[in-house]
Amino acid sequence: MSVGGRLAVIPARGGSRRVPGKNVRPLLGRPALAYTVDAALRSGLFERVVVSTDSEAVAEVALRCGAEVPFLRDAALADDNTPVSAATADMLKRLDPMREWCATVAQLMPNCPLRTVDDVRDSHAAFVAGGSCSQISVAEFGWQNPWWSMRLGAGGELVPLFPSEVTRRSQELTPLYCPTGAIWWATAETLRREGSFHVSGRTGWVIPWERAVDVDTESDWAMLELFAERARRQTQASGARGTETAHDC
Repeated sequence: MSVGGRLAVIPARGGSRRVPGKNVRPLLGRPALAYTVDAALRSGLFERVVVSTDSEAVAEVALRCGAEVPFLRDAALADDNTPVSAATADMLKRLDPMREWCATVAQLMPNCPLRTVDDVRDSHAAFVAGGSCSQISVAEFGWQNPWWSMRLGAGGELVPLFPSEVTRRSQELTPLYCPTGAIWWATAETLRREGSFHVSGRTGWVIPWERAVDVDTESDWAMLELFAERARRQTQASGARGTETAHDC
């Protein structure tokens, strides 16, 4: 492998308090994890596509889908408090300890399974063109306008977070963006040094919010199923190739 190689890391813990087993939960008949593995493999960008997990069950699914699982993640990197980027940085250091081949790392969260192959390729092109050390996928807020956000006081009173903006029309307000775990990029040296994608000078790459669904609750999962079914129907109607692979997952 060349020194300019690219590594895709898919962090997929076995545990999830709010949506148990979400990384391998069936989505349109396939494990949710399969969609992320497919997008990485079919992009043609990566020398290695690996899954970081603490679960034998998740590892088995990942292997069936065509990803590598070089080892199980240490328990210290699989709790509810450890930033997911720490697991990705650990994977990089263990797979390329001598800095021999990996120059760029992508982190693709499996609970954002609606990103497409083109999204992966386009985000990489933007990362290269932009020249930043880290790039995070973001999505514009959907039907809810964040400028109108309010706190609910102890007595039920509403307290605007942005008092000067709350009475303005939505078309007058600057768009705001929310990070989504769909596709994050960083140079290998940045990730080694900082252990995080959240570094000074990071840039954002905008993905449509319908493909940026980030599953943390059962309500998120219900919305994910709706968008996944819509995407499948659109693919079938256009006659385009689907996400199926030769792998048994």
